[in-house]
Amino acid sequence: MRPHRTLTARGVCMLVLGLVALVSGLAVGQREIVGVGVLLVSVPPLSALTVLGGASRLVHSRTMTPTRVRAGHDARVQVRVGNSSPTWPVTSVSLSDTLPVPLGAEPRYTVGYLGPRAVRDVSYLVRPAVRGSYPVGPLQVGVTDPLGCVQVSRCLGAPSHLLVTPATVPLGTLGAADGAKGDDSPRRSVSGVGEQDPVPREYRYGDDLRKVHWRSTAKHGELMVRRDEQHWRENSAILLDTRRRAHGAAGPSGSLETAVSVAASVAVSLLGDGHDLRLHTERGGVQTVTAAGVLDGLALTEPSDSAGLLGGIGMLANTRGTTSLVVAVLGAVGPQEAAALSRTGGNGIRVAVLCAHAAWPDRDALAGVHDVLATAGWRVIVLSSATELPPLWSRATGPAAASTARTAHAGPHTPGRGPR
Repeated sequence: MRPHRTLTARGVCMLVLGLVALVSGLAVGQREIVGVGVLLVSVPPLSALTVLGGASRLVHSRTMTPTRVRAGHDARVQVRVGNSSPTWPVTSVSLSDTLPVPLGAEPRYTVGYLGPRAVRDVSYLVRPAVRGSYPVGPLQVGVTDPLGCVQVSRCLGAPSHLLVTPATVPLGTLGAADGAKGDDSPRRSVSGVGEQDPVPREYRYGDDLRKVHWRSTAKHGELMVRRDEQHWRENSAILLDTRRRAHGAAGPSGSLETAVSVAASVAVSLLGDGHDLRLHTERGGVQTVTAAGVLDGLALTEPSDSAGLLGGIGMLANTRGTTSLVVAVLGAVGPQEAAALSRTGGNGIRVAVLCAHAAWPDRDALAGVHDVLATAGWRVIVLSSATELPPLWSRATGPAAASTARTAHAGPHTPGRGPR
């Protein structure tokens, strides 16, 4: 970008006073006053010559640590600015970095004199409160002449991007009722039917000799042992309601951010427990291969203008195979959507998380949805913040929650009290 030259307040004052002195001196015939006027008028143009090319000699680099940060956590931005000329210095250098509003006020620094090949480092912290991808930069540099009459400004480089992922809360391992972990996890036999259809493998040091499969040993000419069992991977699904009309005000305390944080926390926990996970919104699926991929995808998820949630519920219903856990993270849903959701999810654990501060018409609407889902066997959680989730999640997914869900009382509980 081409440099932009401007007069400072001091330079404007010199020009005005110089013109006044020049006119006054000519009017009264005083050469001394005329000389002062000529001097004052000539200072700003001469000062501009001293900063000629100064801004063009400046170079910079920007480093962000980390480039991917959770909402509510700090990221450090380090800016290095240098004089690329081996001969000419640059005087009175000032810097300001361009930041979007969610990252705070633009940091400003006065670097001062930069000799030939000299460099200076400055750094600052940003703490984004809301997920998203934020541009940091470009860097704006200013070079002022020694008398402070003229400033040359220029934008350097392209913006860097800071990815802010949703805030998450740690969740415990699912209870033994869901068979996600430990010795109680469901197992799938890979040994075939009895002795007639074994799936053997080569003997390894330390294997139990009682597992030697002699028929396969004779066939292969080396010791073969029977593979008895192996853990299978659980299949889980999450539906996240991102409709704009279903959620309240935007911002870090808004119901949409709460819903995204809840979905991210559940997804990260399930992937850590070894589940095969499907995560989708009313518009389509979110990448769920790794926990980092889930967080990155949810970081860029924008509210949709979809009128209803039936499309997302339909995706939830089209589940291939057995789904052991279904989680629906919802904003304000209507009776029709609640009825459709109550019929989905299969025979596995079904957990509905209702955001209490979403765009519900009134508390009766929230109570009605709570009753419809609880009556259908869903384990319903009502909360106002993702920080309330861990104890409620433990109770909702624990072994004792199944009978509790079937005997839900009329009307929702107060936020933070878990399933009824």
